[in-house]
Amino acid sequence: QVQLVESGGDSVEVGGSLKLSCTASGNVEQMAWFRRRPGLQREGVAAIIFTDGVTFYSDFVKGRFTISRDGAKNSVTLLMNDLKIGDSAMYYCTARLRPGGRWTRQSLYHMWGQGTEVTVSA
Repeated sequence: QVQLVESGGDSVEVGGSLKLSCTASGNVEQMAWFRRRPGLQREGVAAIIFTDGVTFYSDFVKGRFTISRDGAKNSVTLLMNDLKIGDSAMYYCTARLRPGGRWTRQSLYHMWGQGTEVTVSA
């Protein structure tokens, strides 16, 4: 079974930047980041399809976050700029073997990481 390993979570001040990384132990074709803010449901942040490089973002991160693939590896990074207090959350990496369907639909993903925590403070 493919496993995911995340890293990069940290505490930063408002306006700061962080880079999250996630590596899959096997071949996948789509990877994404979701987050769970305190007291709220997990929500999609960004996704990328490896076959064509298409990326997807939720409106609340457009223009601030960038998801990219690390070369030809089964690895992605999430560059987060201009962080806001509302970005504080546990961020989860996820992956699926074949793309298709709505990228925010969590049930379509086959494996999930343990999460990496991001805290943004004033």
